[in-house]
Amino acid sequence: MTRVEGRRRQAGRPSGGVPQRPFGQVERCIDWVRVISDDQVAAIHAAALDVLARQGMRVLHPAARDLYAQAGARVEGETVRLDPALVAEGLATVPSAFVLEARNPLKSLKIGGAHCVYASVGGPAYVMCNDKGRRDGTYAEMCDFLRLVQGLNVLHQEGGCPFEPLDLPANTRHLDIYHAQIRHLDKSWQTQTLGHARTMDGIEMAAIMLGTTAEGLRERPVLLGIINTNSPLQLDVPMAEGLIAMAAHGQVNVITPFTLAGAMAPVTLAGALVLQHAEAMAGIVLTQIVRPGVPVMYGGFTSNVDMRSGAPAFGTPEYAKAAQASGQLARHIGVPFRSSNVTAANAVDAQAAYESQMALWGALTGGAHLLEHAAGWLHGGLTASFEKLILDAEMLQMMDAWFEPLATTEADLALEAILEAGAGGHFFGTAHTMERYERAFHAPMVSNWDNYPTWMQRGGIDAAQRANTVWKELLAQAEDPPLDAAVDEALSAYVARRKAEGGAPMN
Repeated sequence: MTRVEGRRRQAGRPSGGVPQRPFGQVERCIDWVRVISDDQVAAIHAAALDVLARQGMRVLHPAARDLYAQAGARVEGETVRLDPALVAEGLATVPSAFVLEARNPLKSLKIGGAHCVYASVGGPAYVMCNDKGRRDGTYAEMCDFLRLVQGLNVLHQEGGCPFEPLDLPANTRHLDIYHAQIRHLDKSWQTQTLGHARTMDGIEMAAIMLGTTAEGLRERPVLLGIINTNSPLQLDVPMAEGLIAMAAHGQVNVITPFTLAGAMAPVTLAGALVLQHAEAMAGIVLTQIVRPGVPVMYGGFTSNVDMRSGAPAFGTPEYAKAAQASGQLARHIGVPFRSSNVTAANAVDAQAAYESQMALWGALTGGAHLLEHAAGWLHGGLTASFEKLILDAEMLQMMDAWFEPLATTEADLALEAILEAGAGGHFFGTAHTMERYERAFHAPMVSNWDNYPTWMQRGGIDAAQRANTVWKELLAQAEDPPLDAAVDEALSAYVARRKAEGGAPMN
């Protein structure tokens, strides 16, 4: 998207209903925030290489250790040590940008460069709304959440199941999740990467969705999956299996260490970043050993813990600074960067807003190419909230409006309007204003701009209550995108067969 196209996006705002910007990625024409110097980036990178060469990674999956060994790594028992030359060789083949296909070609996504993908929350066990409080997730409510993700234009991608449908059997629920993602979305969606079977089911069903085979996807990135290392310095069997399957089939791994400073990482932010960088590079190199040139992303998730309780803290100054530094480290090695929108808040309240805004600011000004959990995350990632989904979508729309370049054309400089209004006048009735007022400014989805007496007269409805109204309005209007009946039938047959086979083993 060009700068001019970015400016025109607001013109497509609907005049009624829930105000939304059109679907699309805003090209970011700003300089990324640099919180550390080039020398500091180089020092962290060098320390991470030292960790990989001297300490190495514990790799629990024998097949993964064999792959490392074949590439020249030193393997002793479960420990894999990578020398700097091997790491450099692996990093050299990583693409700096790529396109991720969606079921609807108009919603395929650019990853890398000046573009970012906003992906909805993925992974919680619980769901929450104003009406029913926090509870176990169900399949029916998960489908409603997916419909909202489809209907929110600011969200580019679904984040890998908004919350676990705990009313379905654990060994087969991923099959129903994938089928629901395909039925209710024509946007990009993330797959699960917990073990070989779950990963391959996602790949096979994505292939059916696009009318091809798993082998036919090898040169067509469609799926993106999160690979978490077990910090410090361990890659377990299920994650290794998922990584290998994704890379072998040309799909996108997002290597994301879970480095909480003071707990699973050194208490200093620099030390935590060294550990994150080492673990991320080890996973990235493995993807390139499996399939040189396969797209992969550098995941930054460094935050801190509450040293009084050990509980994770999110949306902190440390989190924002780590996100910005992580963007610098990812750019240093030429790998697209993933960050997240996070909060530790237990309610959709002021804490949820200011922690999420801090996280958003750190991630997006740090140059993230994938914003995971962009909307809906609550309770430190344990809960997906319907109201938080809407409030986050509001903030994302505001960030997109902020990212659009400030125009300074002759018309934008408004000299004629200034002369028309004159000294002591006003601009409400100038020709310049009358030509532009309908599309001049960002229109909020949730924010209320009434003065206090008017707001009280209209019920004194707060932001969480307004968000509740918005998601219900969007859900009432939701329509599933068209899906070819033959494709849906083939997907149903695949799901039925895999359920009969027992689904995926419990890891």
